[in-house]
Formats: sequence, structure tokens, C-alpha cells
Amino acid sequence: MELERVTHDFEPIYNQDSRILMLGTMPSPKSREVGFYYGHPRNRFWKVVSDVCGENLPKTKEDKIAFALRNKIAVWDVLAGCEIKGAEDSSIRNPIPNDMNLILRHSDVRAVFTTGTKAAQLYKKYCYPSTGIAAVNLPSTSPANCRMNYEELYEAYAVIKKYL
Repeated sequence: MELERVTHDFEPIYNQDSRILMLGTMPSPKSREVGFYYGHPRNRFWKVVSDVCGENLPKTKEDKIAFALRNKIAVWDVLAGCEIKGAEDSSIRNPIPNDMNLILRHSDVRAVFTTGTKAAQLYKKYCYPSTGIAAVNLPSTSPANCRMNYEELYEAYAVIKKYL
């Protein structure tokens, strides 16, 4: 598989009440196909975050947006574009970061969380200098992260509750 130039085309999910910002790296091919964040059917993001918030799993794009806003969660990705092989974060070249201040200036975000190591590294290098907000790195919810079981993911993500 060769590097492909990918551009992020999803709008961020947030409003003025958002208290935490959850950042992935870049939408996977499956997420781009379905047109929404964490779109792979085996990605555990929506399940773990809804469980942490004590709610039922949102199914549709509209339900996920309503869930995130109701729970004061902003969702976006660190990158606006990059070259990448499939969903392999380790293959990312020529990253172009999103401007986090788009959300931070118009919300009540008190904490930033990244959903995976690569998102954390890219945020620290490209976004932290302008935001001044250090990100808490959470484990990836991707099906590729098979070394963490669901209970371990839940424990890690439970930290978001203290900011909501």
C-alpha cells in the first residue's frame, strides 16, 4: 500500500458548553467511508465513552453528535491533512495540524485528551505550542489496539468524568 494524501473533511463536534476535547489523529479509511469519527464497526470509542458517561451506545451520526454535546465532549482530530498508508498512524508524513483554537476560543474546554500515542505526539509537536494546554494521552480505541481489553480501556477513559 502506498502513501495517500488525505484531507480531513468532518466538522468538529463542539459547542460553547464543551468541557473536554477528545482528539484522534486522522480519520481512518472506514471513518472517511462512513463520513464520521471512529467509524470502524470494531472501534470502541463510542462504546467506552458512552459507558463512562452512563448512557446507551449512540448508533447514528446524529445520535453521536447529540450524545457528545449533551455530555460536554468536543470531538476532532489533530490533523487537517497528511500522507498516510491506510489507517497506519506510523506511516504519517507531511502532517498539517488543525487549529485547535477554533474550538478552544468558542468553548469551555478544560482538558484535552488524545486517543492514541501518535495523536499525542502530533498534538504535542504541532498544537501544544499555540494552545498551551497539555494533552492527556489515552489508549487507542482502534481495533488494531488488541492488547488492551475493554475493561482496561474503560478504566483509562474514566478519567474524563472529573472534567464533565
